[in-house]
Amino acid sequence: MKITDIKPYAFWLGYRNVCLVKVETDCGIYGWGESGLSGRELAVVGAIDHFKQFLIGKSALNIGALWQEMYRGQYFEGGRVLAAAISAIDIALHDACGKHFGVPVYQLLGGKQRHHIPVFATSILPYGQAMIDELVAMKEQGWQVLRTTTGIHGNGESSTEFEPRQSIAEAAHWLTKAREALGPEIVLGVDYHHRLSVAETISFCQRMPSGTLDFLEEPIRDESPASYQSLRQRIDVPLAIGEEFASKWDFSPYVESVLTDFGRVDVCNAGGLTEAMKIAALCETRYIDMMPHNPLSPICSAASIHYCAAIPNLAWLEWPPYDGDMSDYDRVFTERPMLTDQHVLEVPERPGLGIDVNEAELQGQRFKYWEAPRMHKPDGSYTNS
Repeated sequence: MKITDIKPYAFWLGYRNVCLVKVETDCGIYGWGESGLSGRELAVVGAIDHFKQFLIGKSALNIGALWQEMYRGQYFEGGRVLAAAISAIDIALHDACGKHFGVPVYQLLGGKQRHHIPVFATSILPYGQAMIDELVAMKEQGWQVLRTTTGIHGNGESSTEFEPRQSIAEAAHWLTKAREALGPEIVLGVDYHHRLSVAETISFCQRMPSGTLDFLEEPIRDESPASYQSLRQRIDVPLAIGEEFASKWDFSPYVESVLTDFGRVDVCNAGGLTEAMKIAALCETRYIDMMPHNPLSPICSAASIHYCAAIPNLAWLEWPPYDGDMSDYDRVFTERPMLTDQHVLEVPERPGLGIDVNEAELQGQRFKYWEAPRMHKPDGSYTNS
């Protein structure tokens, strides 16, 4: 089964651009994958066009060897753009190989270790009583793991003011109230989207009673393991880190020094299923459970479900909180993953990823230039988006 073409599609869908990749083969079997480098999709398309030049004609069955060739086949190896391109192609190859052998992708990854995938839900409302009410409603619906955000998202068209000290004061106040309203049995976390400093993170955690949070996600940027080491020694809240990482080498210092408690791997950014399986194994050596990042299209969700089914060390999978009207998705995707009444995801038994794309529908889709909101402090200086 040889690769005959690789087609990237970057287009606006719902509330964001998505970057899908189709790998075609000489026996008529094809596979779909997705890149997760939001806001820089055209850079990924360019990288895919480079990879395409030497992948056509190669066996689609040799997924591991193709991964190594893509990663090591240039002088400047790695990096987020290349890793995102490799991820999309790698996922598509797994989809095609699963169809070729007539088995679900999880079977290619070692087999199924669970029958359904536990997921967590997110409230993106600003801090206040409405957020508390939404979290309580989610609990009443049966959700057991809940997450909040900073509540400040911007629109990507203009700069948005973000004052960290004001934010942590509000967040600590309302998260304390959230814990009181939810009770002790619900898992509660917050994603700070790397908008804080070490000092601000420590102050934030000190403002809440111990046990308020079950996890704190990405409080600071990931470039400095030493900074997380300092943070780790001074707070008692479990950390969830990794959605920015592009390889096992990025994860390695955080795993070896046990700087995180949950591995926020993104299969569409960290090298696809091939690399994500190695990252899970690396985390398993330090008893770190995986908590995959899943904010993209149903292709990302489908790939993440198979990944979660095949690994032993799973906490929960993120369920995208931003979908809203799913009619656009239903025009593009068939057999997309759906939550059960018990708020879990069933593991599909169809060959490959178990999802397909209406390629004809993609022809009329257009890419829209979009930028993440520019966050700035009251003095005008920029901070992390």
